[in-house]
Amino acid sequence: MRILLPTGAATESLVRRAAAGYDADVVVTGEIASFLTPHALRMLLKKKQYDCVIVSGMCTASFEQVERETGIAIYRGPRHAADLALVLPLLGTETLSRTVPADVFLAARKAESALRRIAGQEQEAIPDFFIRGVKIGVGSRIKVLAEVMDAHRCEDIRSVVENYCTSGADIVDLGFGFDATPGDVTRVFSLLSDVAAPLAVDTQDPSLIRAALSRADIVLSLQEANTPVVGKEVAEAGVAAVVVPGNSTLTKNIALAKKAGIRCIIADPLLQPVGSGFTRSLCRFKKIGFPLFFGAGNVVELLDADSVGVNALLAGIAAEAGASVIFTSEHSDKTQGSIREMRRATEMMVLARDRPYPKDLGIDLLLLKEKRRRREPPLGYDTSLAAQPMPAEITCDPKGNFRIGIEGDRIVAVIHGKAIKGARWQDVLFTLLSQGDVTLLDHAGYLGRELYKAELAIRYGRSFEQDGEF
Repeated sequence: MRILLPTGAATESLVRRAAAGYDADVVVTGEIASFLTPHALRMLLKKKQYDCVIVSGMCTASFEQVERETGIAIYRGPRHAADLALVLPLLGTETLSRTVPADVFLAARKAESALRRIAGQEQEAIPDFFIRGVKIGVGSRIKVLAEVMDAHRCEDIRSVVENYCTSGADIVDLGFGFDATPGDVTRVFSLLSDVAAPLAVDTQDPSLIRAALSRADIVLSLQEANTPVVGKEVAEAGVAAVVVPGNSTLTKNIALAKKAGIRCIIADPLLQPVGSGFTRSLCRFKKIGFPLFFGAGNVVELLDADSVGVNALLAGIAAEAGASVIFTSEHSDKTQGSIREMRRATEMMVLARDRPYPKDLGIDLLLLKEKRRRREPPLGYDTSLAAQPMPAEITCDPKGNFRIGIEGDRIVAVIHGKAIKGARWQDVLFTLLSQGDVTLLDHAGYLGRELYKAELAIRYGRSFEQDGEF
């Protein structure tokens, strides 16, 4: 396959190194590869015969007409020349896109393939049992159980449950504190009577468990104190139960649950937080003939570290321990997003079953750090000038000042009682400029900085403070 690789002078050396060993012509078309025009490419294709062309993924021009005229396939390469070495070996086995940069396109293709494999394995898995159509145990994916704490105090419990399910929860756990009454439990579950997902009632109070049995699919948690009181009713309702140790051992409490007639039992050896016996409690997670419950949420909540990596690691530990259900919570601000993170982590563990490490799977939980930093060519210049400190006193824009904030997933800029809202900082800035609300260049630069900070705050679930550090 003969390949034409148009590039810019700034990235020529990177492209030539990547093309070494291939039947490829590297042609410099200007200083910057992304400035290639259809006319310039048309002229190049008149000189030699090629099977395909790979243009920079940063090109904004359309080469559709050139492809129609020449009959030569013109693909988008990666956005960064440093990634070309990863793309060229895939030619012949992967079809590139004519409109989407190769690195974006191939990553999306790999992710789609990964998700198909996960779905296929889940479909083929033969579980220990089903809970409202959800497979539990054996070869099925670890199921994510997400907790709604104090569900009876939640103003819009239905929206919360639906959001949890959309985020990736397989099961939603409704917790009821000591102040809850049987009437509270009945009311909450009646509001969720037609929800498709499995629901769990989280309490050890027999009266509250009893009130939930008309709709609950799982009871958390049974032990020696409440099983003799309500165990038979749980069994008669056909509800699954998570059994925990109490004053009696887990093995004895499982025997009590079996004696009561409960068929679908999930064993919870109780995972302790880091610093309070985490490693020691892991030793209790072993095959005991029942699906295992892994209480990761308590560990994440009681650790002041970003939840993304902690959730990934705990999901990996849960997979090695043979867990079937993993518990997570978004009770505090620092754990927001844990449901989505834990769902992705359990999917990664499915893909890692036939690998030595959960790495290069097609999906990941990399949020801030890169998997591989690029080594771009150095910038070219003749002279340099040290930046001068910005004056402490600024000239106010005669058009007025803006208040910038965030509302949900929208950036908001307010001036003179008028709000401009958008999801992307550049859209908001463009609107501000086009409406004539900004007259000074330094004010425009300031607004760009603050609007971008607001977008980052939304993206990463952080607070936003105008004029403050991100």
